[in-house]
Amino acid sequence: MADWQTASRESTGIAPDPAITSEAVIQVYAARAYNWRGFFGVHTWVAAKPKDATAYTVYQVVGWRVYNGNGPALVIGEGLPDRRWFGSAPEVIADLRGDGVGAVIKRLDAAARNYPYADAYVLWPGPNSNTFTAYLGREVPELKLDLPPTAIGKDFLTNGGIIDVAPSRTGYQVSLYGLLGVLAGVEEGIEVNVLGLTFGIDAKDLALKLPMAGRIGFRKN
Repeated sequence: MADWQTASRESTGIAPDPAITSEAVIQVYAARAYNWRGFFGVHTWVAAKPKDATAYTVYQVVGWRVYNGNGPALVIGEGLPDRRWFGSAPEVIADLRGDGVGAVIKRLDAAARNYPYADAYVLWPGPNSNTFTAYLGREVPELKLDLPPTAIGKDFLTNGGIIDVAPSRTGYQVSLYGLLGVLAGVEEGIEVNVLGLTFGIDAKDLALKLPMAGRIGFRKN
């Protein structure tokens, strides 16, 4: 595996090119985490482009800024939306575009800037990058966000309780600090979380959800 300083961070070309795409776009990405972490989990982030904008704004949480004392974990700024995560190619797990998305982007931006754990990062069980993306899913129901089972940290609830809506906002979940819980939703199906590892079945899309392996079966459109 390449050193993190030399690992590829190039665009994969899967995001709509803002030079030729005028419509508003929101996309959610997931890529295997760097080095040994990638065997277990993914890093997720969100990118958005208002109508006629010439660049994307990328929203994500990264741990090394906190560990190195270089700033908050939350990072918001212009960037390549579909770049490799230190060598790992991302996949699009949610895509929203067209009429009305501009208003959704404004709500997404406001929600991101109000993320309650902007200064914190805990690899396991959270709050981490996947906690942030799940939080945005709850704040932006239009995404109907079904995070992969390998998004460890997605079940760490940010409302200070043990019950919340699911990240897709099509169901509910109970979670004890992201370590033990259960989720049921139209988009996610049934999930059981044990020590941050997700086991589940997605009846809507005929797929199993397993730790490390991720989704086995049909992929979402």
